[in-house]
This record gives sequence, C-alpha cells and structure tokens, in this order.
Amino acid sequence: MKRTTQNFNRRSFLKAGTATGAVALASPALVNEAFASSGEMTLMDWSDYWPDEMLEKFTAETGIKVNYIGIGSNEELINKTKASQGAGADLIGPTNNRSLQWGPLELLQPFDMSRIPLDAANPAMVKIGPDAWDFGGKGVTWIPHIWGTEGMAWRTDLYIPQSADGVPSYGEVWAPENAGKTMMRAHSGMLGAGLFMEASGQMDPGSIWAAYESEENMRKTWGMVADWCIERKSNLKLIWNDADSQKNGLLNDGVLIGQTWDGPPLALKTAGEPVTYQAPAEGAMAWVDGLAMPKGAKNIDAVYELIKFAYVPENAGKAIDKHGYNSPILTADTFADSNYAKNFAEAYPGDALANLNAWPAEAPWYADVRTEYVNKFISA
Repeated sequence: MKRTTQNFNRRSFLKAGTATGAVALASPALVNEAFASSGEMTLMDWSDYWPDEMLEKFTAETGIKVNYIGIGSNEELINKTKASQGAGADLIGPTNNRSLQWGPLELLQPFDMSRIPLDAANPAMVKIGPDAWDFGGKGVTWIPHIWGTEGMAWRTDLYIPQSADGVPSYGEVWAPENAGKTMMRAHSGMLGAGLFMEASGQMDPGSIWAAYESEENMRKTWGMVADWCIERKSNLKLIWNDADSQKNGLLNDGVLIGQTWDGPPLALKTAGEPVTYQAPAEGAMAWVDGLAMPKGAKNIDAVYELIKFAYVPENAGKAIDKHGYNSPILTADTFADSNYAKNFAEAYPGDALANLNAWPAEAPWYADVRTEYVNKFISA
C-alpha cells in the first residue's frame, strides 16, 4: 500500500503551501451589526487547538460566546457525536483519514462553501474535502484547520538520540536502556513500533501499510506488533491520551523521550523549556485535522463566523505559538513567533518532509480490529 492516499499527498500539500502570488482573503472578522449582538455556539475540537486568547478575541469582535469542549482522540469525537446523534456541538474537528468512518454514520451536514474563504488555505489541503468528505455527492463536509505530525520528543538537558547521526527512532521508546523513562499513545505507539520492527528487520517491509488493505493482513501484522509491544510494555513510564499528558510527561513525570504529536513539545520549546521534537528515521506520521458541522448544529451563522475568523492569517499564526502545530492558512506562519521557522527546520531536517508517512484512510473494520489489539496490549 502506498504511504500516500488520494486525500492527502505528503509532497504536494507541502509544495502547494509555498506557492507565491497574492491571495484574496476575507477581511478579518467583519460582521454586520445585526449579527454582532449576543450569540453562542458549541465547539468540540482537540483540547489544545483554540487558545483562550484566540477565543476571547473572537468573542470581542463578534459578540459570540464559544463553549469549547476539548477532546483527545478521534474515537472520543466519534462516540460523542454518535451519542448525541449529531446534536452535541455546532462545529467539530475530525482528522482527514477518518472519512471512511464518518461517511456511513450520516452525522455531518455539507458546508455552504460560498461562506468560507477557501482561497486563504493551502489548496492541496482544501482538496481533501471534495476528494474524501463529499458523501454521496451531497456536498463537502470537511475543511482543513491544522496539520501536524507524530514523531519523537525528548528532554534536551537529559537525553541525546542514540543513533550516530543524532536522528531519533521510534525504537528508542522500547530500548532497554530507556526503561521506565519513555511514553507513547497506545494505537499510534504500536504503529510506530511496527515501523521500527520493519526498519530493524524484525518484520517484512511494508507490513504496516499492507495492514490497511484487508482484515487478514491487519490481524497478521498487528498480532506480531501486539506481542512485541506486550513483551516490552514494562519499558513505558506513561501511555498518554492528550496534549496535556504529553507535556506533563516531559516536564513533571520523568519521561526522557517519547513518541508524541509535534505540537505539545514544540509549544514547550517555544516557551523556553528544555524539550525538542524531530521526525524519526522511520518517517513522522502526518495528518490534517479539519472542521466539520454535525447535522444537529443549531448556530449555523456563528459557525461560519468562527471559520472566517480562524482563516485569517494573523489569527491562525498567533495560535501557532500556543498550540505548536502548523496551519494550512497561507502566510499564517509569518505571524507566528520568530522561533517558529527555526523550530520547524529543526523538527524536519534534511529530507524529513519528503519522508513523511501520510496516515492512510481508516475503514471501520480497521478501526475495530485495531481497538481489539490495543485493548489486548493495554490489559496485558
């Protein structure tokens, strides 16, 4: 199976974001007098994506209060939306590769694309919506919001990657010399372990990606991965489940190195903490988190105002300094702290960007089988 999918090409989406030329943008948060009165909406998105300062500025400019429900996984988001039959929030944040799980649920409604300043965003990321999130030709239900990767983070004052060239590996989570001082998330940490097993000759090359093709492949590969991880489970200090637990692990819980999202450690690095993040030798896992509107959304006008606000480069750029991820909004990076470019270059040195692993689309059967093996690992 290719590492790239039709809804996310790891090379083209990065190149498209650097295109030159003027971009027509909507003017920042201009709302008419009638709408700028009191209003309210509910946002259910990843817990660190919307800094307090950003939402406070939005409320000041529009009069709209945002009730922000933070989530830590796609599974949590799907389960909460299913439980409310799409009525629990006005705007939510699913990841690009979960379209095959959302489609059959019929819990999302199409956007009115004429109300969204799509020219402000990276066109390759915008294309994910019509390519993968237009279910039955009824309209696009997903737009890009934030992109990032999962790779390796460590304490720069206490740890140095073990390879001769200084490039970290997923395998360092499981190295005996790091016992009791590492962390990972269960399902993605197991996938990282599989990539390390391939790279170190302990599993056939391509097995992890072939697992997305059929349940037979999945069970064969993940059975091996689960057994390997269970044998080494005592090596872990922490199994994290959200951004805060990653930060706490590195700052307060004795973790030296771990497999993490890019945002939390880079936010710590920007704040001056002795923490860094880098794409591993096996390739960082890349994803794009988007915005979608559940079918039970009630505050539709407020939704479009928040989207327009988030698509203003200055607003998106200022948020980068808080959450540490990357924005699909063109020129947003120029409004981020001056350390952003330096941190980005250090996180993806050499050919790291060319070697990103685009997270493939996950069918419902894949998610179910993965949960089975994750539960086996956690309960071991």
